[in-house]
Amino acid sequence: MRKLVTGSLAALVFCGIWAGQASAAPAESGADTVRVLIIYHTMTGNTRALAEAVAEGARRVAGAEVTVKSVDEAGNDDLEACDALLIGSPTYWGSMSTPVKQFIDGQRPFMGDKVGGAFATGGSDGGGKELAVLSILAAMLNNGMIVAGPHYEEDGIRFGGFGVAATTGSDDPGLDEAELSRARLLGERVATVARRYRGTR
Repeated sequence: MRKLVTGSLAALVFCGIWAGQASAAPAESGADTVRVLIIYHTMTGNTRALAEAVAEGARRVAGAEVTVKSVDEAGNDDLEACDALLIGSPTYWGSMSTPVKQFIDGQRPFMGDKVGGAFATGGSDGGGKELAVLSILAAMLNNGMIVAGPHYEEDGIRFGGFGVAATTGSDDPGLDEAELSRARLLGERVATVARRYRGTR
């Protein structure tokens, strides 16, 4: 695939502890319900569109309750209530955007054992979109989360990706169906892992 995310993870599971903070209580929802929160920042509408595709994928999972909010709309109550969190950002200088960084820095609840995922948009193929995804995942790991990426299969070979990264600059404006499809796979995978994990707690 021309624009397939090249990085892959066999497994990326880590529990971190923020000193002096207690683990957030599990969301109070039914045994068969998983609450998926998707947060994004957008300047041109592309990251919002990618977030909506992630939400479509998450809704494929039975029992998923999906909420999509911008970084300006979301708060700590939303973080405490969710079982899974996906964050999307445009790429600023090879990293997440300033509003996304400020949102993450302002998180107060410890997110231990909640499931996370990340996605990003950027103007060019070499503009650092995967680094933006990894910067979000690194913050999630530092906050005790379990992170998950999409699974792919090509020519009989199965592999996983860090997250989803879409090129939206002048050479390839907007989002194409392949990018939207991968975003749906990301949402479905994160919701599936969260539902499975929630059933064991």
